[in-house]
Amino acid sequence: MILSFRLFAWECHVACGEVASERVILSTSTSLKPNAKRKKNSKSKKLKQRILRDHESKKTMRKMKHLSSIANDVVQRCSQELETTIDDLVKEFECQWKPGSTGGTYSKKFVEFCNSKVTSRVCENILERIKDGSFTRLTFDMMLAWQQPDADDNESYKEAVGKESEDKRIQATLSPEQDDISLFYSDMMPLLVSNVDHEPSVGEDAFVYLGSIIPLPVDIINGRYTFETLTAPTGHQLHFPAYDMFVKEIHKCMKHLQKQSTPKGIELADDEIILHVEGTMASQRVIRHIKETSWPGRLTLTNYALYFEAAGIINYEDAIKIDLSKDNEKSTKPMSTGPLGAPLFDKAIVYESPDFEEGIVIEFPEMTSSTRRDHWLMLVKEITLMHKFLRKFNVESPLQSWEIHSRTILGIIRLHAAREMLRISPPDPKNFLIFSLFEEVPKGDYVLEELAEISLKIGTTRNPCSASSILRNMNMDQLGDMIKEEGEDICKEKVVKVTDKEEMLASLESAVNQSREEGKVIEKARATTAELEEEGISESVAVLMELLRPLQDVLPWFQEVIYWERPSRTLFVLAITILTVYKEWVGKAIAACLIWVVAKMAQARNKMVHTKSEDAVTVSTESDQTVTESIVSAQYGLIRLHQLMQHVNVTILKLRSLYTSKASKHASMVMALMLVLASFFAVVPFKLFIIFGIVYCFVMTSSVGTYMSNDQSNRRMKEWWDSIPIVPVRVRNASSK
Repeated sequence: MILSFRLFAWECHVACGEVASERVILSTSTSLKPNAKRKKNSKSKKLKQRILRDHESKKTMRKMKHLSSIANDVVQRCSQELETTIDDLVKEFECQWKPGSTGGTYSKKFVEFCNSKVTSRVCENILERIKDGSFTRLTFDMMLAWQQPDADDNESYKEAVGKESEDKRIQATLSPEQDDISLFYSDMMPLLVSNVDHEPSVGEDAFVYLGSIIPLPVDIINGRYTFETLTAPTGHQLHFPAYDMFVKEIHKCMKHLQKQSTPKGIELADDEIILHVEGTMASQRVIRHIKETSWPGRLTLTNYALYFEAAGIINYEDAIKIDLSKDNEKSTKPMSTGPLGAPLFDKAIVYESPDFEEGIVIEFPEMTSSTRRDHWLMLVKEITLMHKFLRKFNVESPLQSWEIHSRTILGIIRLHAAREMLRISPPDPKNFLIFSLFEEVPKGDYVLEELAEISLKIGTTRNPCSASSILRNMNMDQLGDMIKEEGEDICKEKVVKVTDKEEMLASLESAVNQSREEGKVIEKARATTAELEEEGISESVAVLMELLRPLQDVLPWFQEVIYWERPSRTLFVLAITILTVYKEWVGKAIAACLIWVVAKMAQARNKMVHTKSEDAVTVSTESDQTVTESIVSAQYGLIRLHQLMQHVNVTILKLRSLYTSKASKHASMVMALMLVLASFFAVVPFKLFIIFGIVYCFVMTSSVGTYMSNDQSNRRMKEWWDSIPIVPVRVRNASSK
């Protein structure tokens, strides 16, 4: 009975479950009908949005037939950054572009227009873009697009790639200063470039163009010199891995400088930024020499001054400030130091100024070369020349002045980045520093004048891609407000026409190219003298005697004229000379001599052109003397030189004795003779004295003069000269002190 009850209960449970399941199925089926309709509507809306999005993307992603592939890619990315279409960019560009304008094709000008539009967006958040790598990729492609804007450049690029791969088999030549190839180029560069053999590379012009729109990796003023230094071992082609590393090193250097502490006891100015520090635990030592004592410490360079903090037991002492911005008689020179004052180590600099009684000597110890000393010396020179430039061109506006400061600061930071990349063979600092470079190169003053003109006209305009704005966006203003408030109040919004800016930049580029070409000519001329400067004393003497041989050939002719070996020729020369002096035809005689020299030069030129031979001096260093005879002749030569120096010293001391009347009798005779000559010169015309002197010289060398000569008078004159006592000479040495 119990079992039958359980079976009945189980059947009821199953029946109830079936009814409930049927209700659930019915309810779900009725509820799914409106949901299906909603899903169908949402799919149609998404499809419409996708169609509209594709339509808009076709507008922005369409390719322009006259542009190259890389130029199309850059233009599309610019339109995406600017959130506009390519058609709008084309319309805006064609409103400004003039078909008859020079400076590039339509494609190149359009690429320049798009690049200039997008750079303002890039520079606003440049720090984040450098961190995620988008800055280097975009700017590198911008250089490539500017370098290859037209569609025809695609084929020419393929040919260039093949030629470049062949050129890579030939080792790139280095300058004499970079004979030791650096670790970056010898070890890392093949690894970086081996995977991009068929990838495009940037040339010099494109690299300089980038400096005209974004002066972070390069400045337009010294961009060509920077490019040559960075790409010398790679055939003067810049690949993306090297460019990416260079920009990242710039960012690292900026972060490193931001972490440096302010010199103790010094309050930096609002626009004063630390540019270089050495002497800390993480860097190499710096020592200051004060007479016979030496003090290690920390040396800090800013864009205004140099600070040295002597190391104490626990902390640094108060810093000594060396102001580099003052216009006083200061100088910074290299110096040698050593124990007990002996100049053994050429690794120090000395700063001399009226502000200090004694020069400040700072040494940069290192094992082999003096690279650190030269680096610091060049940085101090750059800051000094920058302030000299500001004073010379009267740059008084705070914004204009800070723009020049910013360019100098970025140049120093680029130098730090290059030194980090090229540790084994550091680059020449001059190629990264603006004022130090154009202080030395020929016609560099013209370039600085163009820079001053651009700074005065464009320096007060608000530009998000200027050097000062880039420093601010890179958070380099943590040490103070770089742009003063009064500068912002004085400065008003100014609009500079694009054409005016392009003309000024073109004028600056022309001055830089002219200076560069002049520098190449001078370097070639200096290279011809390198071999001669390396020769020894004997070779130099042999070369000098060979060069003086034409004068030795002319000397016998003068002897014939003066000693009357040919009386007719002597009388002719004497008559012409007296007539020229008496008629005061000296100027005409000089003109005739110059014309004769020009005729001889033209004759020598024609001879070289017809014979097609190169002018060269042949010197023979062969000698019939043995080694012992050569040593003895050299010893006698030194003895004769010593005797000549003694005779010169005795002559000068006797003249001094006459001047101070130590020999009063002789001095009185000389004074009386000078008074008689003075009266004659005051009355008699000077040309008569010249004629008398010429006639006297010719007569005394003739037979009449030999007959009239009196050896007794010559003997009396020699005895009178020997009777003059000299002024005593006292030699002081260290022991006498």
